Amino acid sequence: MNTGAPDSPLNALPGELPLFPLNGVLLLPRGTMPLNVFEPRYLAMVDAALASGRMIGIIQPAADGTVGLSAPDGTNLYRTGCAGRITGFQETEDGRYLIELRGICRFDLAEELELRDGYRRVRPDFAPYHRDLTPDADTADDTPIERDRLLSGLKGYFEHQSIAADWDALVKTPDERLVTTLSMVCPFDPAEKQVLLEAETLAQRCKLLIGFVESALRADNDNGNTALN
Repeated sequence: MNTGAPDSPLNALPGELPLFPLNGVLLLPRGTMPLNVFEPRYLAMVDAALASGRMIGIIQPAADGTVGLSAPDGTNLYRTGCAGRITGFQETEDGRYLIELRGICRFDLAEELELRDGYRRVRPDFAPYHRDLTPDADTADDTPIERDRLLSGLKGYFEHQSIAADWDALVKTPDERLVTTLSMVCPFDPAEKQVLLEAETLAQRCKLLIGFVESALRADNDNGNTALN
């Protein structure tokens, strides 16, 4: 359901989209994601995508599951996902595909279609997220992100989660890339990941990100204090 003027960038997006439902996995516009594809149905999905537009929809199941694994057939899905374009592809000797996706635009599920070769397909509605197609749209309202507060919380959060990071490179990372990358890679729970996906602006996503980081640190401190009593 792509709507808009004839020359709208929305009209360049596909009317049908294959889905890769992955537990606890978040793709955001202009973010990059490596994927290791090995299930036969998703190998077929990648083949089809490579033959036509190279687009795949990443979406989370609205159910518990192992992070990084695909959802069983028939699992209910969240309403919103993100379409990504395959920008890198490699086939391994054991028949797996190693691909890289670049996030293009979020979408809502307008209609689910019949399975094809075992994988799910939908008619996506990109219209609510047309701003994703304009790189500067997230910051057009001139609302600054709370960068210093975010970076301050990250130090303790990374230590708590045993996440290694190049701090000098992190500090130099531009705002959008910083917030996008952190939202995608930090081990938040699926519901938190979904909230980050659906945030309307970069500033809102950053505020949510800070909240999740600081909440995790408070919980860690509370657990530490309990253990000492």
